[in-house]
Amino acid sequence: MHFSGFRVGCRNRPGEPGFTLVELLVVIAIIAILAGLLLPALANGKAAAQRAACISNLRQVGIAIQTYASDYDGRIPFGPKAPPFTSPASFYPSTGTPTSLLSLQSGAPVGLGLLLTNALTAQPRVLFCPGADQPVDATKELARVGRLQAQGSYYYRHGGNTELFDPPDLPWPPSPIRLESLGSNRQGQPISALAVDVQYDAPEGLSDFNVVTRSHHRRLNVSVLHADGHVVNRPNRDGRFRVSIQEASQVRDSFHRILRVFERADLEP
Repeated sequence: MHFSGFRVGCRNRPGEPGFTLVELLVVIAIIAILAGLLLPALANGKAAAQRAACISNLRQVGIAIQTYASDYDGRIPFGPKAPPFTSPASFYPSTGTPTSLLSLQSGAPVGLGLLLTNALTAQPRVLFCPGADQPVDATKELARVGRLQAQGSYYYRHGGNTELFDPPDLPWPPSPIRLESLGSNRQGQPISALAVDVQYDAPEGLSDFNVVTRSHHRRLNVSVLHADGHVVNRPNRDGRFRVSIQEASQVRDSFHRILRVFERADLEP
């Protein structure tokens, strides 16, 4: 069967031949090629915009921490004292562990959640990264503060504790941690990084405890807030800022691994 003379459609003027089938297929192929070229560029543009928004959010968090410190004799947001650790669902097993929580299971503000009562009252959504890889309802999480456990997008380092339980003789209130003198990390390097994007891969079967995978920027980048207020975006293609838990028995090691992420960020100010 011969299609070379087959015409599709019509021209604007009577008597003009329509498009041939071959011409129409060529146009469709060109459109498909252009779409294939443009879609990745659009996706990359969206990712870049999300990284920029994340950096802006963390800058606002940094300003809020500095405001808080100026109101509290130089101290950074810290605490509260951790309740007894009874479930993996608690992401604050001991006082001063790095945490992404905004409030405890009791609803008490914790970590960056302490900023919600003063420095971030007008802009609480900056505690949520726009580049989340999993759906996050920021409004719902913020509504839980004061009532239930709530979680933001950023790990906050307000101490260097990685234990699952507080010692029975833990002094309270503790010695204040001041913004201008954060001390040294476990490797003896000056502490610099205060907040970083959550990149946490959880093992299957722990969703009932709300231990689930949470990541941002397709795991390719992380934004880091440093103590002097500046924010940097670092590549994460090698996974050095990623906390990957393969088995349920390793969950107890999560806080050590999160603190190690901060210590790596200390080396890249």
